[in-house]
Amino acid sequence: MTSEGASPSGITAAERMIRRERWIILAGLVLITLLSWIYVLSGAGTGMGTRAMSTFTFPPPERMGMVLDWSFSYALIMLMMWWVMMIAMMTPSAAPLILLYGTAYRHEQRKGRLGAAAAPTFSFLAGYLLAWLGFSAVATFLQWTLEQLGLLHSMMMWSTNRQLSAALLIAAGLYQLSPLKHACLAHCRSPAAFLAEHYRPGASGALRMGLLHGAYCLGCCWVIMALLFAGGIMNVVWIAGLAVFVLLEKVLPWSIAFTRVSAAIFLALGLWLLFTS
Repeated sequence: MTSEGASPSGITAAERMIRRERWIILAGLVLITLLSWIYVLSGAGTGMGTRAMSTFTFPPPERMGMVLDWSFSYALIMLMMWWVMMIAMMTPSAAPLILLYGTAYRHEQRKGRLGAAAAPTFSFLAGYLLAWLGFSAVATFLQWTLEQLGLLHSMMMWSTNRQLSAALLIAAGLYQLSPLKHACLAHCRSPAAFLAEHYRPGASGALRMGLLHGAYCLGCCWVIMALLFAGGIMNVVWIAGLAVFVLLEKVLPWSIAFTRVSAAIFLALGLWLLFTS
């Protein structure tokens, strides 16, 4: 006799679900990332296609534009644009830790320390993305401020001021060499160490861990993301380029060399912009 919901081998439906959960989570992460990229490429509710707002030229063409008054609904559209963009760019680099968390949770289940519920990995992801929502709110406010100052094109969403672009690049280069950058990057590059130090069971524990990991990622990447103001917030060339940059920085074995080389490139490009017309 087998219990209800169990196979002849004694494995229940819940246990089979847990064993398949890693693939379910991976498929969910891929779907979330794919849908986010589709939303971004469709224009993210701005009313313009990304082709019109993208360019390989740097600095972007210094087109003059009108300063627009933002309504509350437009501000929400910009906030959603930033947040979905961060989801598209950052979810792939967070995926290894999210999957590892699910594995660690199931390990605790096998030891009998936790119930047979599914691992709350999507609570972890929710906490991580909430941290980037906070960044998106700040970025939206900065976008509005720069537009009002006439330093950011309201339609193309890229810098119209070489000094602003130079300052962003120089700041990024200096931050790449800072102790805070390296401390945050070390946490992002060591998912096993992060879980060993900060592991918390349950959905609320997963949410807190996701928020904390998101804070470390913010500490690592916020200046890099600020470069979107220089190259174009909706410039697909820069969005894709920075997403690949962040992923490589977290997975390459020679991260220190990569960080130093990128710092030199950012500084050189910033100084070139600053001292050329």
